[in-house]
Amino acid sequence: MSEGESANTGPSAADHILAIAEHADRAAFTLLFARFAPKVKVFLIRRGLAPLPAEELTQEVMLTVWRKAARFDPSRGSGESWIFTIARNAGIDAQRRERGQPLVEMELGHEASEPVQSDVELIAAEDARLVREAIGTLSAEQLEVVRLSFFDDQPHGDIAERLGLPLGTVKSRLRLAMKRLRGLLEAAR
Repeated sequence: MSEGESANTGPSAADHILAIAEHADRAAFTLLFARFAPKVKVFLIRRGLAPLPAEELTQEVMLTVWRKAARFDPSRGSGESWIFTIARNAGIDAQRRERGQPLVEMELGHEASEPVQSDVELIAAEDARLVREAIGTLSAEQLEVVRLSFFDDQPHGDIAERLGLPLGTVKSRLRLAMKRLRGLLEAAR
C-alpha cells in the first residue's frame, strides 16, 4: 500500500488534487470535497471559529483547493497536509480580520440566552480533549517541534534554525509525533 493510500479510501488526496490540476476533474473534486470539507470545518472550529463562520470558511478553503491545485507539489508533502495548511492560513486570516473589527452590540429587545451546544461543538470539544491527552504523551523533543509548527505556525526551516537541528531531524520528529498522535486518537475513538 502506498503512503498516500489507506486500506479503504482508494486514491489519496494528492491523487485527487493532481487530477484537478491536470484535468479540472470535477469528479475528483467532488470526492475530495466530500472527504475533507467536514474535517476542515471541525478543524476550524477547534481553532476558535464559530460553526457558521467555519462552514463558510470551509467553502472558501475548498474553492482555494480547486483554484490552486496546480500549485500543489506532492514532493513537498501530502495532499492532506496541503489542504489543512490552506485551512490553517485561512483560519488565521479570518481571526485577524475578526479581531480588527469592533464588536457590534446585539440589537435585540431581550438578553440572548446561552446557546445550546450543537453536536458538532460537543464532538469538537471531546476531540480537543483527546488531542490534549495525546499531545501529553509526546517526548519533549517531539512536543517542542509540534508546538512550534502547529501552534506557533513556524515553517520547518525556521524551527530547524531556532533549535539548531538539521531540517530532516525536525521533519522526522514531526512525522513521528503525528504518527503517534494519529495512532492514539484512532485507538481512543
